[in-house]
Amino acid sequence: MAKIDFSTPLYALAPLAGFTDLPFRSVVKKFGVDLTVSEMISSNALVHKSKKTHRMLEKAASEEPYSVQIAGSDLEVIRKAVEIINDKEGVSAIDLNCGCPAPKVVNNLQGSSLLTDLVQMGRVIETIKRYSNKPYTSVKMRLGFNEKNHVEIAKVAQSAGADFIAVHGRTRAGRYKAAVDYDAIRQIKEVVNIPVIANGDIDSPQKARWVLDYTGADGIMIGRAAVGKPWIFQQIKEGMEEVSPELIREVVLEHFDQMVAYYDRYGAIMFRKNLHSYSKAGYQGASAFRDTINRLEDPKEMREVIDSFFSQPFLHAH
Repeated sequence: MAKIDFSTPLYALAPLAGFTDLPFRSVVKKFGVDLTVSEMISSNALVHKSKKTHRMLEKAASEEPYSVQIAGSDLEVIRKAVEIINDKEGVSAIDLNCGCPAPKVVNNLQGSSLLTDLVQMGRVIETIKRYSNKPYTSVKMRLGFNEKNHVEIAKVAQSAGADFIAVHGRTRAGRYKAAVDYDAIRQIKEVVNIPVIANGDIDSPQKARWVLDYTGADGIMIGRAAVGKPWIFQQIKEGMEEVSPELIREVVLEHFDQMVAYYDRYGAIMFRKNLHSYSKAGYQGASAFRDTINRLEDPKEMREVIDSFFSQPFLHAH
């Protein structure tokens, strides 16, 4: 089982519903990300043997260490979900989602709504810790639900047995728009003895270095900034300068091929949202390209259009 090493700053890919599936994670892994996490998995769906949900547990061979993130608050369901994950090889951690702001998740006392019931949150973490055969139990949290009570949340997570926490520096009320409170992440780092990963609006190598210095965090987690820029991890770790059009083309085609291999023809349609992000790098005719892509369904035809579009040089210097 791969160790999760905090001796130097750890770089993690945040779980993003609809984006951080196996094909995307395997592309990001090539650029040196240390830890990948599954998309958020509903413990209910897992226990009710949803085929689609079970498939979300799958990982690429390169994903070491790998963490599975679950959402839920019913202790019996959580225990059964953990027992299902226990049978999966190559999982280093089970992570509890205490951050997702989506109403359909929140309304079932899952995701960030657990922050409104810290006693239950603690019980859920304890249950994962008790029944899991994986080396690590972790928690992904926000700073609070409506008000910030981040120090209290972090202390509950630690005392319930979390081995490390990832902190998204916003409240649930702040969704994805409010300013990220890096002071709050720093305060958490000062009061707990377990590693803390900083998350929220980290979108460049400069910002990554600043966040690590400012918060004293043991690592950073990047989600939305890696969509359309999976090479961001290599840029941060190696100070890699701007990427070339050649590299982008290679990555986009590889990602496309992985999507089709994993999801069959439907993978091409699912890939449209990724192409919208990739095409923002500064190419001529990007909006016409997106219009064309939105109408194409045949993988072979789509690949030719992608290849041709990403073979052109950038319109403007980076």
